[in-house]
Amino acid sequence: MYTEIAYTESVRTTKGAINDAVLLLRGGDIVALPTETVYGLAADAFDSTAVAKIFEAKERPAFDPLIVHLPNLKWLPKVAVVPDDLREVIDALIKAFWPGPLTLVLPKTDAVPDIVTAGLPTVAVRMSDHEIFKKIITALDQPIAAPSANRFGRISPTSATAVSEELDGRIPLIVDGGACARGLESTIIRLEKARGPKPFIHILRAGPITAEDLKKFGKIVTEAHNEAVEANAPEAPGMLANHYAPTTPLRILSSPDDFRPEPGRRYALLSYRGDKKDGYLKLTDWAETLVLSPGSGKLPEAGIRFFHLLRQLDKLEDIDEIIAEPVPDRGVGAAIMERLRKAAAKSGV
Repeated sequence: MYTEIAYTESVRTTKGAINDAVLLLRGGDIVALPTETVYGLAADAFDSTAVAKIFEAKERPAFDPLIVHLPNLKWLPKVAVVPDDLREVIDALIKAFWPGPLTLVLPKTDAVPDIVTAGLPTVAVRMSDHEIFKKIITALDQPIAAPSANRFGRISPTSATAVSEELDGRIPLIVDGGACARGLESTIIRLEKARGPKPFIHILRAGPITAEDLKKFGKIVTEAHNEAVEANAPEAPGMLANHYAPTTPLRILSSPDDFRPEPGRRYALLSYRGDKKDGYLKLTDWAETLVLSPGSGKLPEAGIRFFHLLRQLDKLEDIDEIIAEPVPDRGVGAAIMERLRKAAAKSGV
């Protein structure tokens, strides 16, 4: 296989990249596509052989389910079953957040291959709001299975260059749509009927659509690490305890007072806002310091920059450990902290 980055700097090139992507997908191949969250590795969701290529290219375990992206709402009943007792709130969520970075976990139809859902009776579905992705899936006129376009467990890619670094030689095409606007994977939720008019909304993976955004639609339940995940049986993508990790060990430093640098070790700092008042900048002679939201500490900006900066730190040579400042665990910050904790868990620190 080979990798060709089809740049989208002109209308002509964009059209050519879209046409090539559609032809490859129709032919049972896989391609990397931009979305508003992160780049995805796409295949025809109804083609089991094509979907198997995703798992092979990513080295993804078969027990980890994939998200299915829909071309339009007409495809929802062909892919998922909307329970009658939850239909009103699901319709309201779709109206509020689709197309966009919200994924719903619903009972699946028989049309969805078991390989897509890891044998689960449910399927994770969403509609992307990225213009290039929408053009490709509309032209294909089929649902697309598309997890993040990186090797399993590693840092999610938010640029075509990052995809190339992860999957060069493993896939036939990367469509370059520039940097991702959101920078964090979609929020994944599951709804459960509750007493009273509002259901429980289980947040299975935090993301750009926050608990604050969702609370008017139901009672929020945040799903932490659980026994099913421990047993390698996640009910949705991104739920495994060890995920989103750089190759360099990463540690979250809850307080600057907790830092005890070891002689001879080289450290890099992932700072929240780069403010001396936070107490992290002068802890040691950092080999490199990168800031998620310089000065202002804006969580949406931090979310957009998170994976990009984490990847930059992971590229540094002779770094023994990445130290991460915590960010406020609210709004988009909850999604950042969720990913930092999983990266730290994979590092074993």
